Amino acid sequence: MTSTRKTTRSTETFTAEERAAMKERAQELKTSARRSSRADKAAEDEAAVVAKIAEMQDADRVMAERIHAVVKASAPGLAPKLWYGMPAYAKDGKVVCFFQSAQKFNARYATFGFNDKANLDEGTMWPTAFALTKLTAADEARIGELVKRAAG
Repeated sequence: MTSTRKTTRSTETFTAEERAAMKERAQELKTSARRSSRADKAAEDEAAVVAKIAEMQDADRVMAERIHAVVKASAPGLAPKLWYGMPAYAKDGKVVCFFQSAQKFNARYATFGFNDKANLDEGTMWPTAFALTKLTAADEARIGELVKRAAG
């Protein structure tokens, strides 16, 4: 199966957006290594997430702000942090869930997803990411329940 994504040269494997995300992740790791105290790191990580959300385009920013509030209320033990340049929430340093704006990879919709650290197993198959075009109160409640379960 061939990818429909265009690259700048036919020999390149990653798109410009993917390379930019990898560079952001490398910078996040360098910044994290330089911090001294746990409290300083947590405060800086939260500030970085809030700043990244503020940079997003209107529709994504509104959803990211609501998701940030829902995650913090539903699972206060999860620590906000940037992950590949996007807001994420970690437990014991491992990302449990994340938000990816539509503009990040020129996608049609934003995504809220879970990593394998999340405790969401249901039988032999379960969803790990959700496409978002807007958030309703019911969506926020479902996200809150999933995040609470994932963090448990």
